[in-house]
Amino acid sequence: MPKRIGKYTLEIENDVRILNNAAIVGHKEAEGPLAKYFDKTYSDDKFGESSWEKAESFLQKSVVELALKKADIDASSINYIFAGDLLNQCISSTFGLRALGIPFLGQYGACSTMAQTISMASVFADSFAADRCVAVTSSHFCSAERQFRFPLEYGGQRTPTAQWTVTGSGAAIIQRGGSGVKIKRITIGRITDMGIKDANNMGAAMAPAAAQTILDYFSDTKEKPQNFDLILTGDLGMVGKTLLLELLEKEGLQISRQHNDCGLMIFDINSQDVHAGGSGCGCSGSVFCSYVLQKMKNSELKRVLFIATGALMSPTSAQQGESIPGVAHLIELESE
Repeated sequence: MPKRIGKYTLEIENDVRILNNAAIVGHKEAEGPLAKYFDKTYSDDKFGESSWEKAESFLQKSVVELALKKADIDASSINYIFAGDLLNQCISSTFGLRALGIPFLGQYGACSTMAQTISMASVFADSFAADRCVAVTSSHFCSAERQFRFPLEYGGQRTPTAQWTVTGSGAAIIQRGGSGVKIKRITIGRITDMGIKDANNMGAAMAPAAAQTILDYFSDTKEKPQNFDLILTGDLGMVGKTLLLELLEKEGLQISRQHNDCGLMIFDINSQDVHAGGSGCGCSGSVFCSYVLQKMKNSELKRVLFIATGALMSPTSAQQGESIPGVAHLIELESE
């Protein structure tokens, strides 16, 4: 069973590992710095489907099937699948995964969903509620723009603080025992709201939540930033990264040497027109399930903190003038 460390952190007591993983992305992501790490890339962002939403469902189904193939197992060996996305009622997940016949638990953590699904799968495996689970998430630039901002046909001007929603998906197979990267601890984030209302500035909305979760983790565990090879946040982008480091420095915590952000890794912000960087569930999902896990499997990274960040807004809340609450969940990982 997971053991509580401090106030917000759970220590995984049994041997819970990531058996295998997969990441699939679209054409813009394939033009970025991490192209060689993705399992599959597509030049057609509709993936042969008739709508952007169906394309995102295709992404999720494809990435789960690929992760299962790489692990040389089939869907019948999975006890539960934890899945989520950005669309209303998580339709990318439900429609994409319905044919697999795996018991389904839908998750919504906005862009923090990759860490949330891994957290849930790890707790189930550690508590013997499951032997093997899948954690998966996705996002799609066009489906997200249609839901949260404007249809592409509108041709609206993007502000400098805006981020580019990643067309991509990541899946990880979590099991108790065996080989693979080990999941050591989990810190579940608290909702943090600093009153940001600009839907084109997700980095500013999510940075305080990332800072809070990181502070909670280090307070609970008494670890030090220098104990880690990488402290990776999920899609804060340039604006959010700058704010995160400032917020932590004010609290006496310096992580700049270890820190990187998925939203700044997946695109080249100097040559690709993505403004402040990448965002979306598929941003941290595809970076973590490709580059990070490959580096850990090769022992190029030994200890990693993965903190996926999410803006808990909806079109309705934005139209009603509500602020944008943020949340961030943390996973501590270790390679052998």
